[in-house]
Amino acid sequence: MSEAPPDHQSRIRPLGEREFVVMMATLMALVALSIDSMLPALDEIARDLQAGDPNRRQLVVGVYLLAAAIGALLPGALADRFGRRRVLFGALGCYAALALVCALVTSFEALLAARALQALTSAGLSVLPSAIVRDRYSGDRMARVLSTIILVFMAVPMIAPSFGQVILLVADWRWIFGGTAVLSLLVAAWVWLRLPETLDPANRQEIHFATITGNMVGGLSDRASIGYVIGGGVVWSGLFGYLNSSQQLVAEHFGAGDSFALIFALMAGGMALANLTNSRIVMRFGARRVSHTALFAFIGVAVLQVWRAFSGGETMWEFVGLMGAQMCLIAFMGANFTSIALQPFGRTAGAAASAQMFVRSSLSSVLGILIGQAFDGSARPISLALLVGGLIALVLVLYSERGQLFRRPNPPYRPVP
Repeated sequence: MSEAPPDHQSRIRPLGEREFVVMMATLMALVALSIDSMLPALDEIARDLQAGDPNRRQLVVGVYLLAAAIGALLPGALADRFGRRRVLFGALGCYAALALVCALVTSFEALLAARALQALTSAGLSVLPSAIVRDRYSGDRMARVLSTIILVFMAVPMIAPSFGQVILLVADWRWIFGGTAVLSLLVAAWVWLRLPETLDPANRQEIHFATITGNMVGGLSDRASIGYVIGGGVVWSGLFGYLNSSQQLVAEHFGAGDSFALIFALMAGGMALANLTNSRIVMRFGARRVSHTALFAFIGVAVLQVWRAFSGGETMWEFVGLMGAQMCLIAFMGANFTSIALQPFGRTAGAAASAQMFVRSSLSSVLGILIGQAFDGSARPISLALLVGGLIALVLVLYSERGQLFRRPNPPYRPVP
């Protein structure tokens, strides 16, 4: 009797940590590429599609962020049942197809609808890397791996505006969407060839409404997690508000013009350096100590931002320096907040990651849209948003930590059964 031929899964060679990190970062980076590569083209898109109100162009970014947050509810639960690979391929396929739809639209409303649908159906690209990391790692090591992933991921915000700018030099904005579609298909081929299924068969969850709801509620009901989930969303809302209004604020108000892409890359480079530093120190000091220190520094810098924004005469490089510092501090909080919030949920990591991503991203997206729409030709709205967000996040973290900051738990984490 002949043996059954080996399936594709059995032929995949073990994935080393370095390639694993780059792959997870690349999956997340596709989402960032859909946001940041559009920034230099927003004015041209609005003019070509007759968007009207200048602030309305921000919705090309804001609608995508909000739809991605809503879409984050489903992929984790599906991945807990069917495995990570299947859901990833579905997300990659939708991403590519709808990028092409975006390239062919003839009205601004149709573009927003296509962007929303693309973000909804490809949200797994943001959710599943965290769940896959949780399948392989835990504790401060998971925080280190996530920080390294974000370090690699940050290369995209550094080059994405330039990617869009270069395309605009030789073609119109529609080709930016075509380029992202091609890149997503190349990533799909890489995942097919190199990423094995990471979900332990013993941890597969049934697709029952009560089971899914229970797992998601569990991901949000643990006191040690929820403060970090909501606090992270509030802090990130300031960054999203900046992304929404950055082209108007830096390129137009501060007069950067065509240098905007380079300035944006420099600021994103600071975030990448911060993530590199975090990946080196988090195992020594712990995710809590590092992120709590960053949160206090964030509030301090926000006070300086408010003072400069309201005192009058703020220069472009003053704003870039202060905002760049805030982006670095957000990097020290981001991976660590995510790791702390997800740590208790090993068996239901997919559902927990979806629920937490939904709350964090919905909050940051909605607030980010409001912050962006509040743009008044100055840096005052963004500076106030960052200060208020930092103070709210501090209160929430204090709640999760029962008033005890800078501690390193011993044992480090309490697993939820």
